Amino acid sequence: MALSPFHLAIPVHDLPAARAFYGETFGLSEGRSSDQWVDFDFYGHQLVIHEHPKTPAQENAHTNPVDGHDVPIPHFGIVLGWQEWERLAERLRAAGTVFVIEPYVRFKDQPGEQATMFLLDPCGNALEFKAFKDMSQLFAK
Repeated sequence: MALSPFHLAIPVHDLPAARAFYGETFGLSEGRSSDQWVDFDFYGHQLVIHEHPKTPAQENAHTNPVDGHDVPIPHFGIVLGWQEWERLAERLRAAGTVFVIEPYVRFKDQPGEQATMFLLDPCGNALEFKAFKDMSQLFAK
């Protein structure tokens, strides 16, 4: 499946902390930057963190129930291969990451079974990382 890279710009109220989080915690490569923003290679996509005052969503995230968990809204993330997801989960655990939703398998033995985890960046932006053993289940009902 060939996908075009997406571009996502998000607000961060602490640019140095967010830069360290995305660069060091995830090991993302930096692209262009200025005193107010930084581009990252987010698994082949362009993620840009922009300095911005704290937003209401960063201060008090809304949640929706999904599979018995309170999923933060809004959130963004990436679908990884299963083994890459497992390596990332281990890397984040080893780094002492505090998860909003600990890594686990959601919708077990149902269409769309997936591994997922949720965490917040230092500025309160919610991220989800997921994986499917069978990528054809990505949009399964």
